[in-house]
Amino acid sequence: MTARVRHSSNFAHEGALLILESAQEAIASRGIFRLALSGGETPRRIHAELAQISTDLDWSKVLVTFGDERCVPPDHADSNFGMAKSSLLDHVAIPPENVLRIRGEVDAQAAADEYEILLAKHAKAGEPRFVHDLILLGLGADGHTASLFPETTALAVTDRNVAANWVPKLNASRVTFTYPLIEAARHICFLVADIAKRGVVDEVIAGDPRHPASRVAACPQASWFLGF
Repeated sequence: MTARVRHSSNFAHEGALLILESAQEAIASRGIFRLALSGGETPRRIHAELAQISTDLDWSKVLVTFGDERCVPPDHADSNFGMAKSSLLDHVAIPPENVLRIRGEVDAQAAADEYEILLAKHAKAGEPRFVHDLILLGLGADGHTASLFPETTALAVTDRNVAANWVPKLNASRVTFTYPLIEAARHICFLVADIAKRGVVDEVIAGDPRHPASRVAACPQASWFLGF
């Protein structure tokens, strides 16, 4: 396959520009920018930079979702929402109702069911499912993305947009976007800054079936933004 791959020596600034330009284009074309944030530590620097350079962005026209969440309260150090709040959301003029949080503090299945309903509520008329303008994704050393881990049940879910996913290697549940929801996005972008993941990036781009991210990477609208 041929992948759209961009390497950057200024990962935070150019990553923030990527998001800002996507936002401006979506708002100009459709009046709203629907953005899914990824978890982990990789996006933190990009978030901080985006808050700095987006002062002219109309954040009232931005709708934020989360590609996955850990089953922890929002103020927990491991919360994806908590990381996004402290690094980005607290520093921009986005209305609270425009931030669609996964409730990690409740049972994983209940949180997934709630988020399924919430995304359906915000889908536009005529959309078979909620369509993101941009989904940002990370990549684990094991080839997982969002919380689609190898050999877990969520990989086979086709009738939902959001699923609870038990991850044996973590001895924990996660709430995650499913393949159908991710694949419906207009643009999917993998953010990877750790050069130690170069090997798994190459394997995913090559379509290695061991890696859940390979299916997403095969989408024509998928691209890579690499900090190495």
